[in-house]
Amino acid sequence: MIKVESIHHVSLTVTDLQKAKHFYGEILGLKELKRPNFDFPGAWYEVGQQQLHLIVEPNASTLRKDHSINSKEGHFAIRVQNYEETLSYLISQGIEIEEKRESVSGFAQIFCMDPDYNLIELNVDRATLN
Repeated sequence: MIKVESIHHVSLTVTDLQKAKHFYGEILGLKELKRPNFDFPGAWYEVGQQQLHLIVEPNASTLRKDHSINSKEGHFAIRVQNYEETLSYLISQGIEIEEKRESVSGFAQIFCMDPDYNLIELNVDRATLN
């Protein structure tokens, strides 16, 4: 039997490292981590106790062809402290979003996409909403 401790990291494929770094570092405010000197470009970020690894691979088969927000497609979720502040900030930055404030999941959810259309869910426990 495998005894899982936690998710260590999620890796996403991106095509333009500078655009991706702007989105994850400047828009989402993730802290960039030192990355080993691989023979391909990318970036690592801290997400709480876990990590997000970006890998530049313009011809990857994992890049989404659909450029719309579809929460049923593969995504990762980040728990945020304040739903309203997160929503207002994303809107002020011109980020396309889809709200699911009353999701049956029990989370109030905001979905958005990075420049390569990777889906990200930002959520809070619905009980914390005003």
